[in-house]
Amino acid sequence: MERKILVSLRNVTVRYDDFTALEGVALDVYADDFLGIIGPNGGGKTTLVKAVVGALSYSGTIEFSPEMYRDGRRLIGYMPQQTSFDTSFPISVLELVMSGLQSERGFHSRYGADDRCKALELLEMAGIADLADRQIGEISGGQLQRALLCRAIIIEPKLLILDEPANFVDNRFENELYTLLRKLNERMAVVMVSHDIGTITSVVKSIVCVNRTVHRHNSNIITEEQLENYNCPIQIISHGKVPHTVLCEHHH
Repeated sequence: MERKILVSLRNVTVRYDDFTALEGVALDVYADDFLGIIGPNGGGKTTLVKAVVGALSYSGTIEFSPEMYRDGRRLIGYMPQQTSFDTSFPISVLELVMSGLQSERGFHSRYGADDRCKALELLEMAGIADLADRQIGEISGGQLQRALLCRAIIIEPKLLILDEPANFVDNRFENELYTLLRKLNERMAVVMVSHDIGTITSVVKSIVCVNRTVHRHNSNIITEEQLENYNCPIQIISHGKVPHTVLCEHHH
């Protein structure tokens, strides 16, 4: 059975003044994908996902399949890094989740009873329905991550993109998050940026290495070849009877 391509990037290049963040990227995202985006700091991971969501300018082409649209709007759910979110903004957890509908309704639209019910159902799924009326500045980092995830999926996207979703959370929530993402992957493609290579390799289906250029590997196994794509040492946590770390040989 032929796999459906949702997003196709061809020769995508992103430059900031004289700095080239991404160069000549070619990548397909399929409807059943659960991709882990890994790479060194400053290698272009966040730049890659921002290009896909349309948050920055690029050269080349990014094409979306017809099923990626509803009423002319792209069905992409995006959960940015928590550090880019202003927790001092006076908004409740429930209002935060419903704000994910602005791409469909417009910034000044009013939310109806159906919108509230949908948002509350998602908060219940995430285990934080009791925080619906709390201000976002009053909740923990892990609770905010749950709310941001609900916000990202309230439009029922075909593609869910998460940038470092496990930051600022404890191990319990991290495990719950990955369990939830596996379930969501049954009905949407998931692309997750992470620096925690050792953990995401047990969660994702495929790995995309990003270090200005992009290399997709249709496996969740980290190999020496993949490490070489980084052009820098990568530390890996090896899970087993004797947990340990491995630092790939390098000459820098």
